[in-house]
Amino acid sequence: MNYLNHIVKNIFNCLETISAFSVAPLFLSIMISCQSSGTVTESDQRKPNVIFVLADDLGWAQTGAYGSDYYQTPNIDRLAEEGMRFTDAYTAAAICSPTRASVMTGKYPARLHITDFIPGNNSSNRPLTQPDWQKHLPLEEYTLGNLFGDQGYVTAMFGKWHLSPEKFGPASLPFYPDKQGFDHYFVIDKPDKSTDPNLDPHSSDSIGNTSVKFIRDNADKPFFLFMSFSAIHDPLVENADSIARWKNVPGTSKPENNPFIAPILSRMDRNVGKVMNVVDELNLSKNTIIIFYSDNGGLAEGNTVFHTADKEMRMAKQTPLRKGKGWFYEGGIRVPLIIRWEGAIGKGIESSQPVSSIDFMPTFCELLETDTSPETDGISLLSHIKSEVPLQERSLYWHYPHYHGTGMVPAGALRSGKWKFIEWYEKSLLQGGESAFELYDLENDISESTNLADSLHEITQQLSEDLVRWRHDVKAQMPVPNNAILRNR
Repeated sequence: MNYLNHIVKNIFNCLETISAFSVAPLFLSIMISCQSSGTVTESDQRKPNVIFVLADDLGWAQTGAYGSDYYQTPNIDRLAEEGMRFTDAYTAAAICSPTRASVMTGKYPARLHITDFIPGNNSSNRPLTQPDWQKHLPLEEYTLGNLFGDQGYVTAMFGKWHLSPEKFGPASLPFYPDKQGFDHYFVIDKPDKSTDPNLDPHSSDSIGNTSVKFIRDNADKPFFLFMSFSAIHDPLVENADSIARWKNVPGTSKPENNPFIAPILSRMDRNVGKVMNVVDELNLSKNTIIIFYSDNGGLAEGNTVFHTADKEMRMAKQTPLRKGKGWFYEGGIRVPLIIRWEGAIGKGIESSQPVSSIDFMPTFCELLETDTSPETDGISLLSHIKSEVPLQERSLYWHYPHYHGTGMVPAGALRSGKWKFIEWYEKSLLQGGESAFELYDLENDISESTNLADSLHEITQQLSEDLVRWRHDVKAQMPVPNNAILRNR
């Protein structure tokens, strides 16, 4: 009856200027019609709502649904219990902006030439010089906001955008979400040194509360909601009492656990729960797809992070994965992905199919049955999530012609079946030879501990040629030797 009450309220608002005597018969007829329709509502007849929840720097194994017995994520875990959990989901980049661009467009960052976080680093004193890459998402790119808006959806983006030339200010405004197809939006960023840790430092509550209001206000029409958290990105700012409590939780001393991350993650999880609850309350669950995803792997222990006087503010190992954010090892690009769609997806389903952030746009295009779909690099996951139909065999690719503060250097990578291949550009461009290659068997070595490139020469060579071909196809920008530095060596 909550949904019926919402319809009734809208009818009164629209007809408030009409005589009550003329409205009464019409209103009574509508009431009788609605009440006699049983469980069938308008929401059962229209295309499904979509809520896309994007976490920031959340590692693959940092939720209960993915095996953590330390971090408390009951709402994210509930999504997995009620939907499909992917074990081999990837981001198309190991850092923020390129992944977000690929989510929005369905294109590889290398094709977009958005290959580093915006604005990126200036690495003029390195052996390779980075290309002149694209530092905002061009307005001519067709985004998820455009796609859903063109299909009559109300669209909203609340949270971290990170696809403008600057995060805030005049230069950012021409490239904000409202210019990329979103009807409603507000933009936030991660905390800084001046952030009050007691006042929703990552804006998770603001994102959650605004999202709940958006859902309530638009429950009678199809909507696309993009909730983009800055949690759990460093700096690890949160209420001191919460951090103090987590320091006493068993397991805190383990390198994969962190009492600073835990309360930040818990606050985000609570706001995911708020949205799940309002969807259930309004009887929208069967017509609402909820997706939970991260923009790259977690920032790993040993990486350069926000400096603080508190020596305990360390990052966390991405056990069992190698390295973390910024790197093409699994810890940097393998992420959690959960999709719930009540009635269309079974409960507690696990998928080991390799998928990527480039796959969301084609999936939504098929979902909406659009006549003209934009050019994308991904494939639709719709048949797989609804019927567990295996996906077509393909390779997934990565390209990073830059240097990153985590220690990552220019490289490319691909996954083909169980094989993971990495090429280090400094070695391949400056030294030549196969010392630039690494090869791992992810089926038997998820931690990427044993490099098989020398012993499996034929497979290594085939994958190397495949990566070169892909770079040519997408017109990837390559770094070039920095002769000014090399001459002085």
